[in-house]
Amino acid sequence: MDGYGKKALVAMSGGVDSAISCALTVEAGFEVSGVTMLLSNNSCCSEREIADAAAICRILGASHDVLRLEEEFDRHVISQFVRAYAEGLTPNPCVECNKHLKFGCIVRYADEIGADTVVTGHYARTDRDADGRVRLLRARDLRKDQSYVLWRLGRDVLERVYFPLGDYTKDEVRRMAAERGFVNAHKKESQDICFIPDGDYVRFIEEYCGRAFPPGNFVAPDGSVLGRHAGIIRYTPGQRKGLGIAFGKPMYVKSKDAKNNTVVLCEDAELYTSGTVARSINLISVDSIDAPMRVQAKIRYNHVPCAATVVQTDTDELSVRFDEPQRACASGQSVVLYDGDVVVGGGIISESK
Repeated sequence: MDGYGKKALVAMSGGVDSAISCALTVEAGFEVSGVTMLLSNNSCCSEREIADAAAICRILGASHDVLRLEEEFDRHVISQFVRAYAEGLTPNPCVECNKHLKFGCIVRYADEIGADTVVTGHYARTDRDADGRVRLLRARDLRKDQSYVLWRLGRDVLERVYFPLGDYTKDEVRRMAAERGFVNAHKKESQDICFIPDGDYVRFIEEYCGRAFPPGNFVAPDGSVLGRHAGIIRYTPGQRKGLGIAFGKPMYVKSKDAKNNTVVLCEDAELYTSGTVARSINLISVDSIDAPMRVQAKIRYNHVPCAATVVQTDTDELSVRFDEPQRACASGQSVVLYDGDVVVGGGIISESK
């Protein structure tokens, strides 16, 4: 715990991960304040979760506050998610939520109450390189590792962040919660986007926009018309089921063109790409990539990292070339680059090649 200030603000979601993070922080000798973000009526941070978080804080002798962030959540996460889908992209709202809410707003609140250290229940780790630079690392439990959705965090934030769960497995965390008598020891995890708990993206987006997305053409990569689609927000790259039309052979969504309201379909072999261009980049372990660098790349959360070479082609652009072609590389998703367990950085996929 060397290097951390002794007053800590712990982000409390009401789940078992943040509960044990809070317990471990208290037991490490920190003066602890807990805070729960109220993001929206439909999000995971509901009144029940707030009550559960407050109960854990009482047990641990920590204070607890609620931070109302509905406007910030709508502006930085929901509206961006909806806009990206409407533009034919496939966004990851967790990346934006972590940057702007779970760390951006939380760090500012920590400053307000005089807390030096910010604690969350993410499965990730930090350490320092030989020059003392803070680094973001994958969790020991690679099945639960969340470093992929943390790549946008700046080093100034990572300097203050403590991830108590980085060296534990989920089973160990649940066991520690049960041993401490926490009521949320076996609480079910949320698997969907928190503000769309029923998973109905189409309904949510159309209600948020106040309009329906019209039908258009399915087209082949050469532009020939294959049939009609039911609105571009209903489809994502790599999708096979739910196309609503039989082709006599398996066909998949390759890409979407919002301007022309078309969905490009292809056979499986055409889903594979040799590389990608990423923009809106953030580098963590290095200041820049001045020469081709060997990395492992993840192009979506559950993607197995693949060997690749990255070149920085502009101040805000990376070109990533995969050793082996990768399937369904979707614009709007994040490509995150690793050197072993160390997160080099990442960017938003803008095109595949």
